[in-house]
Amino acid sequence: MEQLKLVGLCGSLRTASTNRLLMHEAARRFGEAEFIEANLRLPLYDGDIEEQSGIPADVQTLSDQIAAADAVIVVSPEYNKGISGVLKNALDWVSRTKAKPWVNKPVALMSAAAGRAGGERTQNMARLCLTPFRPLLLTGPEVMVAATSSQWDDQGRLINELNAKALDELMQALRHHAMAQRSA
Repeated sequence: MEQLKLVGLCGSLRTASTNRLLMHEAARRFGEAEFIEANLRLPLYDGDIEEQSGIPADVQTLSDQIAAADAVIVVSPEYNKGISGVLKNALDWVSRTKAKPWVNKPVALMSAAAGRAGGERTQNMARLCLTPFRPLLLTGPEVMVAATSSQWDDQGRLINELNAKALDELMQALRHHAMAQRSA
């Protein structure tokens, strides 16, 4: 059987982002798969750009990657009590592509944030933003890494046992749904 394809969307562009660490830790815990970290360095959505030039190549690539994936990990920090502009912009652009890449796609949401809630509001908002696309949004376990700057070892691995256990369970569920969708 062909290896599963897993795509990760990180709502933070910073290379040293703990959300990026969380995305890679999730991919590692997902198990054997071809993992692609999506490029979210996209132009700001602008209907004039779309009308004049069509869908930008990087946006079409992102849409194609989501469509070809067996499962998607969406990770975002919480900025000003909500979803990051980077992630929202990517979702807005992908919604404009001809394909419907999210339909029935198993998706796991997670977040890492400096605050004590670990990005709960960003996950709620991300769910609202993704729902119209009709993905298979996993409901849990919820992975919200609070006080994120102190939750990682030198190799970029989660050190908090509760977070690690929840992440393992979430990735097992994501893998299960990816396999089920593939056999459907």
